[in-house]
Amino acid sequence: MSALPAISAAAMEAALRARLAPTALEVIDESALHAGHAGANDSGFGTHFRVRIAAPGFAAKSRVARHRLVYDALQDFIDQGVHAIAIEVL
Repeated sequence: MSALPAISAAAMEAALRARLAPTALEVIDESALHAGHAGANDSGFGTHFRVRIAAPGFAAKSRVARHRLVYDALQDFIDQGVHAIAIEVL
């Protein structure tokens, strides 16, 4: 059994680069902004992220299909407890 990646912006960025080969990508951990909200943890890290991304695979796809590609690439992190991912397709 392989180890799951740690929840971090860098790990999520690596997963997105591997799956989607983006031309532009920024992953921001916004967890500290959500302290005390649903899904937040006591550390202030690893629960709420913003992804800004552009990728060739998004061409001719609907907004929902683009978001689904991002969620699919990040499923391991979601399974580990990421509560929210805000996606901005550039």
